[in-house]
Amino acid sequence: MDSLRALLRSDFIYLTPTRNQFQSLHKVAPAGGTSTPFFNPRISIPIRRRIVCGVSSTQSREQEKAMRKSRSRLERGKVRLNVRVDHQVEFGEQIVILGSTKELGSWKKRVPMNWTENGWVCDLEMKGGGIVEFKFVIVSKDRSFVWESGDNRALRLPRGGSFAVVCKWDATGEAVNLLPLELEHNGEEVEDAGENGSASAGVLLEVETSPFVGQWQGKAISFMRSNEHRNREAERRWDTSGLQGFALKLVQGDLNARNWWRKLEVVRELLVGSLQSEDRLEVLVYSAIYLKWINTGQIPCFEDGGHHRPNRHAEISRLIFRELERISSRKDTSPQEVLVIRKIHPCLPSFKAEFTASVPLTRIRDIAHRGDIPHDLKQEIKHTIQNKLHRNAGPEDLVATEAMLARITKNPGEYSEAFVEQFKIFHHELKDFFNAGSLAEQLVSIIESLDERGSSALTLFLDCKKNLDASEESHNIFELIKIMRSLNALRDIIVKGLESGLRNDAPDAAIAMRQKWRLCEIGLEDYLFVLLSRFLNALEAAGGAKWLADNVESKNISSWNDPLGALIVGVRQLGLSGWRPEECAAIGTELLAWQEKGLFEKEGSEDGKIIWALRLKATLDRARRLTEDYSEALLQIFPQRVQILGKALGIPENSVRTYTEAEIRAGVIFQVSKLCTLLLKAVRSTLGSHGWDILVPGSAIGTLVQVESIVPGSLPSTVEGPIVLVVNKADGDEEVTAAGSNIVGVVLLQELPHLSHLGVRARQERVVFVTCEDDDEVAAMQKLTGKYVRLEASLTGVNLTLSSSNDIVAEDLSRNDSSTVELPGSHNPSWSAVKTHSSQGVSAGGVILLADADADAQTSGAKAAACGRLASLAAVSRKAALGSGILECQKSQIA
Repeated sequence: MDSLRALLRSDFIYLTPTRNQFQSLHKVAPAGGTSTPFFNPRISIPIRRRIVCGVSSTQSREQEKAMRKSRSRLERGKVRLNVRVDHQVEFGEQIVILGSTKELGSWKKRVPMNWTENGWVCDLEMKGGGIVEFKFVIVSKDRSFVWESGDNRALRLPRGGSFAVVCKWDATGEAVNLLPLELEHNGEEVEDAGENGSASAGVLLEVETSPFVGQWQGKAISFMRSNEHRNREAERRWDTSGLQGFALKLVQGDLNARNWWRKLEVVRELLVGSLQSEDRLEVLVYSAIYLKWINTGQIPCFEDGGHHRPNRHAEISRLIFRELERISSRKDTSPQEVLVIRKIHPCLPSFKAEFTASVPLTRIRDIAHRGDIPHDLKQEIKHTIQNKLHRNAGPEDLVATEAMLARITKNPGEYSEAFVEQFKIFHHELKDFFNAGSLAEQLVSIIESLDERGSSALTLFLDCKKNLDASEESHNIFELIKIMRSLNALRDIIVKGLESGLRNDAPDAAIAMRQKWRLCEIGLEDYLFVLLSRFLNALEAAGGAKWLADNVESKNISSWNDPLGALIVGVRQLGLSGWRPEECAAIGTELLAWQEKGLFEKEGSEDGKIIWALRLKATLDRARRLTEDYSEALLQIFPQRVQILGKALGIPENSVRTYTEAEIRAGVIFQVSKLCTLLLKAVRSTLGSHGWDILVPGSAIGTLVQVESIVPGSLPSTVEGPIVLVVNKADGDEEVTAAGSNIVGVVLLQELPHLSHLGVRARQERVVFVTCEDDDEVAAMQKLTGKYVRLEASLTGVNLTLSSSNDIVAEDLSRNDSSTVELPGSHNPSWSAVKTHSSQGVSAGGVILLADADADAQTSGAKAAACGRLASLAAVSRKAALGSGILECQKSQIA
């Protein structure tokens, strides 16, 4: 086995690139030692030659796995570094390292570096922890030393792991960044031969489409073999009629800004400077909308004849980022402003040192001049990507790069492996520039800046994520809860680390790292959306609300622990995002308290099950109000401004109309709302209340019409005037007024998430909207079909009563007059979701407590007696107020 393992090691060549400018080629020594080449799994590819093995067995494979695990344990506590310096020297000269530790020669013995066509490289292994200092030194032909100028480079080593270190000669003032790598042992695996004992070489790196490209709505990419960047901007139309203020300034700026960096400059000019506090929200909202449409390609970018390398974009991005952080840390910044700022951050490019360099992203230039690819392909890369990127970089360049990558990897073996590998490395570098990397990629980029506690939390989260991704049961509730809790802990650490704000004298490297931290915590919130979605699917698969309610009936509430735990995490994340953090903390505390208190057989003279459900319902209602307030805030912030900008910039109507809804439904708030709805349904079932849910409260009067679904043409042509619509089913993506513009109220005969498209549109259009799942109530409702009814939905419940057309007049009068208007007509209640015997009913979490002045503690209970006393006092107060008013009126008339 040892000889076989040695053979395998000798037959693997590792490409060990970094995210910077060059790559070295390592060949693993065939010796049976334990040294293993290390590489970044995202960009480093072992080129596999198929090995024909006639002695493979399950037992031998298990032994191999055990040996690898054992070796991995032995290697803990050590740090492996792949150090590179990008510098050219004269023939006969050499670059070495001298440093403060034994491994670096203790400032006495030089550590040689190996020359490659892309730079000087050496591999080091050190004890984890502590700080090491070092410098690069040129050894001349005459053996004299030329040291780097400036202070010693300082590197803080983590406790363990494998990293790449990329440096530039004489740039000793720059921070030394660790690029996390991961040890892989794919090279030690034995593959069984096919029937003919042969196989083609394969590439092991998976190429994933970035979410950035996945949301692209711009024009399709076409590959060019010459400079064919025609001016397609003639297709665009701007309409500045009726615009004023910041909207006019932005649209006029876009009119004169053809390429991406100029558009970024338009945003910078709006944000940075003497912006007044009363103008901040408006400018932030317009900027967020504008940048999103640019990043999705709906506002295209074009070349303008100039040459502006990506470092120009990076510098502007840094200025915008600093201003956003400054606003976020102000005491007078509103929660709405914080929400909008969070939507701007992912639209900004990176301003790491490698992207602010005078000539960034040069790898594509070398790729475009390779001699091992066809001439036509070389021309396409040069004119479609290289020249465009270095003259006028824009989001379309990442789209073009991923399209080219998909093309050259479609048929393995069609192009040289070295070329494909270099292009993959460039693709990862470009993703890094656009901040379009995956969550895992973003997180590993900040691990060097975390303390021990933060590093442990990050490692735990990545381990949980890896286990979940590898699990065949991606909807395993236990694993989902585990990763949600680890996410909560990690994000809490990152957010607290950002609370100190950004110093005015912060160095560029610190600002760049802060951007990574910010993107990581935003990315964690986005990932929770995915986790909560999976959790809800798993909960539904287990039986959903009915399963939870049945468990309460059997006095087994342990099944509620995970759903409530998920809700606590979700609410906590809203608070970390800056949305009413005190309220989020209070809701989380209440939910934890109800979890810990549990369910008792009796609480006083009351049924313990009912008391438990009432407590929980009050907190769940509070949580859902939190989500509705959040969505309401977005509805107040975006729609009108989206409409203004969309019309002015020629954005498709559908994109304008669905913009706000998409923002709501793509956020954690949507999943938290769905979880609240499910839990409230289970609680209502426990309480034995009717199956009603209110999405949009209010009062509506019209003809009751029942239809199968909300689609155009579903309403009978004979019905005129306002309509209260009873809908049998909906998938949640309909338009609330699709069946007709005269719909004033909707009763849906199924459950519906509050923040679904249909629910959001109803809220936007102020259409009263309720759902009902109780068969008896539905049967009673159907008896009123075709009649004029009044639909009332409020905290006290839902009422549907016969009405008359005169009530519309009364409704209008009541809006202008606080007094009650009694009109003749039929007010006989045919049925009611919650029977309210008088206006003196008091709502308590959806339960109506009748306020009887004659009630006492012995006959009606303490709560009813207290309500009766309050009702009596209120009645006396009204009479006194009314009498006083009449008296004052009479006095004025006498005077």
